[in-house]
Amino acid sequence: MKTIENALLVIVAVLTFGAAQPEESQAVKEDMARLQGEWLMESGVADGYPIPASMLPNSRRVCKGDEVTATVGGQLVMKAKITIDPSRKPKTIDYQVIDGPTQGKKHLGIYELEGDRFKSCFGAPDAERPTDFTSKPGDRRTSSMWKREKPPAPAPEQK
Repeated sequence: MKTIENALLVIVAVLTFGAAQPEESQAVKEDMARLQGEWLMESGVADGYPIPASMLPNSRRVCKGDEVTATVGGQLVMKAKITIDPSRKPKTIDYQVIDGPTQGKKHLGIYELEGDRFKSCFGAPDAERPTDFTSKPGDRRTSSMWKREKPPAPAPEQK
């Protein structure tokens, strides 16, 4: 009986702690570091429709630590906690929204980082994770390309 209890405790621990977030691997640390800073949208498609060119220079995402804030024309679109898993193909990124119109919802996405460019595709809140970077009418996906505007500020030296 004790063996069964121990086995159940191990299963509960794995499900609770092991599945909650990807392991804090070196790849996670590296990609999170690369996501930091201010980004401007270069292009985007929402539900199959191109985001108007006039909105692009006013669309920003700022990543600090494990949080991202997205704005358009200074208006908050979303503030969210980020979880990534760069070991998956394609790499996955999840936003747990803490402020904005979809507060309390989760957006599942995929991403690529190449130099100073960040590409992502997200499903609507609580929808399935996209498997590619396309957005077609009716699929409730947003695909976007961002270019780094400002790198993150260096951390102050500790004495």
